Amino acid sequence: MLKNHLYDCIECGTDEAGRGCIAGPVTAAAVILPKNFKNKVLRDSKKITAKNRELLREILILECISYGVTHIYMETIDEINILNSSILAMHQSIEKLNPAPEHIIVDGNRFKPFKNIPFECIIKGDDKFLSIAAASILAKTYRDGYMAKIHEEFPMYNWKKNKGYPTKEHREAIRKYGITKYHRKSFKLLPEQLEIDF
Repeated sequence: MLKNHLYDCIECGTDEAGRGCIAGPVTAAAVILPKNFKNKVLRDSKKITAKNRELLREILILECISYGVTHIYMETIDEINILNSSILAMHQSIEKLNPAPEHIIVDGNRFKPFKNIPFECIIKGDDKFLSIAAASILAKTYRDGYMAKIHEEFPMYNWKKNKGYPTKEHREAIRKYGITKYHRKSFKLLPEQLEIDF
């Protein structure tokens, strides 16, 4: 059973989706849940079916105190790197919260201070704390929605299915069709890649 708040204050959980992708944005969410929030299905988004993620998204939006979601796009990822982009997405998501949190819990082990608000990094936090699991669901579903939308523009990469991850099929499509404006040019797009002509 996932735990609720770590401290007795306004606490938000934050997480990101899409760090390991080679196309599309990195997306983060931040969520403040009520103190007494309970949900038996909610956990790390990677351990939940797509259908349940969509159902949970609706529940979380209705029942949370506040949430924020942010996409950081490919150009910024290429400019400031994926780690900094992930943290920027989290910061911008926290910025959208009202009320502002008094404590931040972060999935993983890397974060940068945000407005002097105390924070704690928690490894596998999305499988331990409800608010981080909630953030993982919102980040994942909003990003999946974005990838499904750009799939319509470039169906040959099958982003609707692979979500921009470097699957064999995705890499075959890069070999055949080249890259798009949605690909992260600073990433190794093909295993044998030394350099790609852009």
